[in-house]
Amino acid sequence: MKESRLFKIVYHLLDKGQATAPELAEKFEVSVRTIYRDLDALSEAGIPIYAETGRNGGIRLMNNFVLDKAVLSEEEKQEILTALQSINTAQNIEGSQTLQKLSAIFHLSSENWFEVDFSRWGNKGTDNEKFELLKTAVVHRKSVRICYASSYEVISERTVQPCKLVYKSMAWYLKAFCTDKQDWRIFKLNRILDLAILDESFPSREYPETTDYSEREYNPITLRFPKEVSYRIYDEFDRTQIQRQENGDLIVSAKMPEDAWLTGFLLSFGTQVEILSPAYLKEIIAEQAKAIYMNNTAGR
Repeated sequence: MKESRLFKIVYHLLDKGQATAPELAEKFEVSVRTIYRDLDALSEAGIPIYAETGRNGGIRLMNNFVLDKAVLSEEEKQEILTALQSINTAQNIEGSQTLQKLSAIFHLSSENWFEVDFSRWGNKGTDNEKFELLKTAVVHRKSVRICYASSYEVISERTVQPCKLVYKSMAWYLKAFCTDKQDWRIFKLNRILDLAILDESFPSREYPETTDYSEREYNPITLRFPKEVSYRIYDEFDRTQIQRQENGDLIVSAKMPEDAWLTGFLLSFGTQVEILSPAYLKEIIAEQAKAIYMNNTAGR
């Protein structure tokens, strides 16, 4: 819609500082003539937008321009209130009365239909505090010193430059540049045992999605579970990875990392899991189960 494009043009200029008409035309997939008509419409609406000619020219907004509520459609206003409401971490937003103020400015009421709680059961304060600290570090580009427990049974301290917080597969992760390893890393929030925000700042940069370790190629694993644990299987796996048999058993086919986490995950099912493939994984689990038995019967 035209109104949505007008808002996006203003937001783009606020974010980038300036742009040329051809650049805007390419970004919003319209003609240059349409962009100039949009600029006229914005100017008529009172938005202080102007164009400079010459080598370093371009389309800009007047300095110190603040986005006015009139540029937003009713739907966009409601989306802003809903988005703020959905990020209600540790009651910071409601405590600062941001929602109430924006609701009054927009002349809209925001129904409290959605709640996000980042904590695990029985640990409300600590997890929310951890999320809030990391959010602050991402927004203000502050380095963080963390104590981290890896899936390779190593607990280490390292300094990271947080890029973004990501929710994936029922868990929160931090994408960050590790200054100790001089490379990008992904850290599971539950394994960050301790953290502290440092005074050290770092320049803004984009996370290179090509190094997203959560998307690396893993070997396929096929498992069989009895119907008695189906509640847990639907918690852990996507519906497309599950085939229900006539007797109620569940066959799961998924690509998973073959590390200490996988071993512990499969052992957590006890006798209620059968590894169909690969064959070598059966031997690994059998050896682990034997070691658990020996450890718990030693000295009797």
